[in-house]
Amino acid sequence: MKSKLLLLLLMVFTITSCDDLIEPAIENNRGLEDMYAEAEYAQGILLNAYTRLPNNGYSFSEVATDDAVSNVNNNPYREIATGQWTAQNNPFDQWQNARAAIQYINIFLAETDKVTWSEDEEISSLFNDRLKGEAYGLRALYMYYLLRQHAGWANGELLGVPILLEPEETGSDFNQPRATFEECMQQLYADVEQAEALLPLDYETLSSLPEGYSDLGDYNRVFGEYAKQRMTGRIAKTVRAQAALLAASPAYADGNTTTWADVANYAGEVLAENGGASGIAANGHTWYKNASQISGIGGGNNPPEIIWRTDVVETSDLEQQHFPPTLFGDGQLNPTQNLVNSFPMANGYPITDPASGFDPANPYENRDPRLDHYIVVNQSTAGPGNSTIVTAADGSTNDALNAVETSTRTGYYLKKLLRQDVNLDPVTSNTQQHYTARMRYTELYLIYAEAANEAWGPQGTGPFGFSAYDIIAGLRERAGITQPDAYLESISSDQNAMRELIRNERRLELSFEGFRFWDIRRWGDDLNVPARGVSILDGNHQTITVEDRIYEEYMRYGPIPFSEVLKYDAIIQNQGW
Repeated sequence: MKSKLLLLLLMVFTITSCDDLIEPAIENNRGLEDMYAEAEYAQGILLNAYTRLPNNGYSFSEVATDDAVSNVNNNPYREIATGQWTAQNNPFDQWQNARAAIQYINIFLAETDKVTWSEDEEISSLFNDRLKGEAYGLRALYMYYLLRQHAGWANGELLGVPILLEPEETGSDFNQPRATFEECMQQLYADVEQAEALLPLDYETLSSLPEGYSDLGDYNRVFGEYAKQRMTGRIAKTVRAQAALLAASPAYADGNTTTWADVANYAGEVLAENGGASGIAANGHTWYKNASQISGIGGGNNPPEIIWRTDVVETSDLEQQHFPPTLFGDGQLNPTQNLVNSFPMANGYPITDPASGFDPANPYENRDPRLDHYIVVNQSTAGPGNSTIVTAADGSTNDALNAVETSTRTGYYLKKLLRQDVNLDPVTSNTQQHYTARMRYTELYLIYAEAANEAWGPQGTGPFGFSAYDIIAGLRERAGITQPDAYLESISSDQNAMRELIRNERRLELSFEGFRFWDIRRWGDDLNVPARGVSILDGNHQTITVEDRIYEEYMRYGPIPFSEVLKYDAIIQNQGW
């Protein structure tokens, strides 16, 4: 009887389990219709685009330029700088990341009008407008990333990327051709205009109602301080200026209609709201180590230098990676002699100018104070105890040139971005607060200076009342160049000399923040300048070649990922790749 009962139970179990064996269980996947009544879920679609923005890490693409080398053998930028850059090995690739972000943005824009953002219809409408504005601004930003990384010439035409304004889904035609660079720029401008129309300049709680709104309380609930560090009108306008600078530059100018005057107007519009040339933040060039300022950041507020930033975090990661060995660091990134030579003397003259007073036997004396802020040179002090760092080739410490695996290859160590009050000593280690500047006013001032000089000459002001000369004068005075700035005055009417000075100021002010690689290319500068260092022996400073650069001319523009060209015959690869 027991055997028959067991057999019967087994048969029943088998029959009732058959459906489960044949049909898979329903997965816990949520559909788009779920977002209509759940605002947090709906907003999560848009937040996917935010999560793909650069975070608190630094990639240091300067290693692929004449500004730095790495002592890490498999550093991806070291590899591509020395001849290993291909369409399959591309650390600059933004194709997948940016297009995925745009897909989420397009899904959000297609569905957001159906979402109940609040039971109050007026507030729901305001939230809907604001979040759509954020989406348009973010889509413009990701288009900029795609153009910077992947635009290029093919078949005699400057091409951008496929323009996608609707969500891609099952049944979509994924085999879409690349639009022209000009078409991509016009779409970017259109998205910025949409963002401007829907977003406030900044998120802040107001005491008086802006024009076009009916209730102050509703306005502050939607556009108030709690939303800080989300996309704003000011950030969207800055994206437009960044993209326009790329478009107007020599490497792209023949393939689109953006002019230098356009760039100056886009940047000037934002700067005029910041006080023009007088709005330059007094300590903006040391934003990363302004300790009291950083510790006082709260509620999403920004220091005067910052347009957009990441959250503040407690960490010592950067210091661990880049402090010299005697400060318990790995010394991974080493600035070059090329970059050190670009710092002028304290009197403002380039070190190659006879009026500079440069002494080759004492090359670090009386230099632009930014050199001490940004780079550890021989006999510099660094770290929490102001330790003297000896990089001379005959030095007795592990900081000396090539002394150990983690020591400098160039005779220099990175200082910028690092908090010198971090202690890595295992006995007394500590962390400090850091954040990453996504957008700084200094970048925007330099965009304006470059464009204004090209459009109107060194002292032309356009409609704004301040010139390229005014901006550079303000930045150099802030840096500590001796006043009056005799060198600047000597070139104040020379557009060519001012162009070179502006480019050099950009190199210094934005060093190690990811700009040099793109600047060299858009300017048409030499890609293959060797990375040089210094060997100091018995007090003698000898320039040495540390690492050759191996680029082809077509590498002025990045590749389309090889996998995309294989999958889609409508995608044309950039010339040379």
